[in-house]
Amino acid sequence: MINRKIEDALNAQINAEFWSAYLYLSMAMKFEAEGRAGIANWFRIQFKEEQAHAEIFINYLVQRGGRVILKAIDAVPTEWDSPLAAFEATLAHEEKVTAMINNLYAIAEAEHDYATRGKLDWFVAEQVEEEETAQGLIDRLKLIGEDGLALYMLDQELAQRVYNVPSPLAQA
Repeated sequence: MINRKIEDALNAQINAEFWSAYLYLSMAMKFEAEGRAGIANWFRIQFKEEQAHAEIFINYLVQRGGRVILKAIDAVPTEWDSPLAAFEATLAHEEKVTAMINNLYAIAEAEHDYATRGKLDWFVAEQVEEEETAQGLIDRLKLIGEDGLALYMLDQELAQRVYNVPSPLAQA
């Protein structure tokens, strides 16, 4: 049976993952409305990934005998001035999520819950990838500047992104 402190922390993370999903869906809808289907697609994939992250935590908590308590999801922003602003917000958000994962890891360490710590290893690596990807897109958008053709080409590239089931779910 999982201890109460870990259970509460995991429930908070589940809520945060669903909030993240909602944020990325909001970004997708913003760019869908602007006719930027590729950027919208990129954020739709992020939406699905965040839902999957929540599901991984849910499955783990149930597996450990804990109870999942779903709470209300706070409102998310709906406007960004540009694709660059949205990806800068994405990076800032992913940095916040990294801090949350690190905090969960610290709680697992303090509680001597090595199973939870081991489960979090995947998320630690995932956050490195999330931040690197967001920073790479920011760098490219800064390089593009106001070049409409280059932005169009990036939009076309982002339209090719496909969802891949995260390995902890694929193994479930």
